[in-house]
Amino acid sequence: MKTYQIATIPGDGIGKEVVPAGRQVLAALAAGSSTFQFAFEDFDWGGDYYRRHGAMMPADGLNALRGKDAILFGSAGDPDIPDHITLWGLRLKICQGFDQYANVRPTRILPGIDGPLKRCKPEDLNWVIVRENSEGEYSGVGGRVHQGHPIEVATDVSMMTRVGVERILRYAFTLARSRPRKLLTVVTKSNAQRHAMVMWDEIALAVSRDFPDVTWDKELVDAATARMVNRPATLDTIVATNLHADILSDLAAALAGSLGIAPTGNIDPERRYPSMFEPIHGSAFDIMGQGLANPVGTFWSVVMLLEHLGEHDAAQRVMQAIESVTANPALHTRDLGGNATTAEVTRAVCDRLTAGRERQAA
Repeated sequence: MKTYQIATIPGDGIGKEVVPAGRQVLAALAAGSSTFQFAFEDFDWGGDYYRRHGAMMPADGLNALRGKDAILFGSAGDPDIPDHITLWGLRLKICQGFDQYANVRPTRILPGIDGPLKRCKPEDLNWVIVRENSEGEYSGVGGRVHQGHPIEVATDVSMMTRVGVERILRYAFTLARSRPRKLLTVVTKSNAQRHAMVMWDEIALAVSRDFPDVTWDKELVDAATARMVNRPATLDTIVATNLHADILSDLAAALAGSLGIAPTGNIDPERRYPSMFEPIHGSAFDIMGQGLANPVGTFWSVVMLLEHLGEHDAAQRVMQAIESVTANPALHTRDLGGNATTAEVTRAVCDRLTAGRERQAA
């Protein structure tokens, strides 16, 4: 029997509620398997760790994660700690330290969820957004001088490298080729950003020649927001820079019904290091400890984790359980207009996994 080593990092806020829920789902799944099981190790890194140690995670923390098969992450963000400390000290330290350069965010309208686009049929909104996850606008290059003086200057440099752009575009074309429509939209802003984004466009054209079976087009990021709202069916796979895709993927999640249902995979496609899977909703301290957090985004991230491990049948079973639960309005959390609790949704998904296992055994 295969034992997968899984690191769980709840982080901050409602991450401490949804990551244990995700672990429950994985445990329920493994309980009926004769081929795999999970060994979990929990890491208490985050805001509370920072208050005790002055850092969001240990300096050698990556070494503790290096041998894991995957990481299930909750959120980074604390109202008492500046956001740039929480983000760069934990999530980005892991993403960049393990060169998880492909951030993958599937988006679709799940059964039973009423999205805000009233003329949009569920089959019209079925996207995967590929976000460059290691450089661009979040490269960390820049600085501040003369702080507090009228002549103060602050810079953040959007750094793009040919190798970084080519590898994310090649990943996106490959992903688009694997999907039924074989359709890719490359998001750009080369009309205004006339150096790095022009290079992005040139590399997209060059890479496209290796994928003659993929239909692709180019869209300015501002126009892409309108297209997502007005013509969702014209989109399928989308690739964009770190900042552009960060914004577009939140819009996509909102159009699908809620940020609470949206998953993410921070992927090292070469599998040199463990990849990390997380919901995109953030720490949401305003609802922390109230049992209101929607765990669906974490459960869908678990699906992505299982797919990454090659456990495709198990991933499909979890996705079917999720869809069965979202189809029932009585199991909608507050962000979806319901009154269900985190524990109730988690229990329902686990019960469906158990029931499915019993049906198979019968």
